[in-house]
Amino acid sequence: MKVVLGLGNPGNKYEQTRHNVGFMVVDRLASENRVVVRRRKYHSLVGDWQTDGEKVLLVKPQTYMNHSGDAARRLCSDLGVEVKDLIVIYDELDLPFGRIRIRQKGGAAGHQGVISILEALGDQNFIRVRVGVGRPPQEIDPTDYVLEPFSPEEAILLPDIVSRAAEAVETLLEKGPHRAMEIFNRARLEGGES
Repeated sequence: MKVVLGLGNPGNKYEQTRHNVGFMVVDRLASENRVVVRRRKYHSLVGDWQTDGEKVLLVKPQTYMNHSGDAARRLCSDLGVEVKDLIVIYDELDLPFGRIRIRQKGGAAGHQGVISILEALGDQNFIRVRVGVGRPPQEIDPTDYVLEPFSPEEAILLPDIVSRAAEAVETLLEKGPHRAMEIFNRARLEGGES
């Protein structure tokens, strides 16, 4: 079994914010694969998905970002999921807007949701799908920036970016991390930075 955990904050107030891009990707995967992510379990909303004969849980923690580790720990311990079978999707300030990067392990780069997961699991060997939201202008605090909605210009491009991130997750599940990294970590942005 694999677990696809999209990070975000629950509630309408946060729905279209940069910090909720992980939720957006899980919602896209659910929509494209006719999965309902509504069952409340493990401090999360959960939906069951079968792909290539493997059970995959689509998960949106309802713990708020800074406590995402509570949901990850419950999922892994209650279901016996190995950390290496956990895929975490989240916003990344250190990547240009729209860029997608996949990593098999590593630190948190200051991301509070990832810090929470690292602390809760005591293990960094989960797969990350990082979706670039870019850095804010110098006068805006990064904490405020990620809790703001995408700009109108970004919002136009967002559906394609979310689709591409969902495709990255599907590639991870079907072809494994090395092939997914080859495809997505080298991809250029259309009309944007590489």
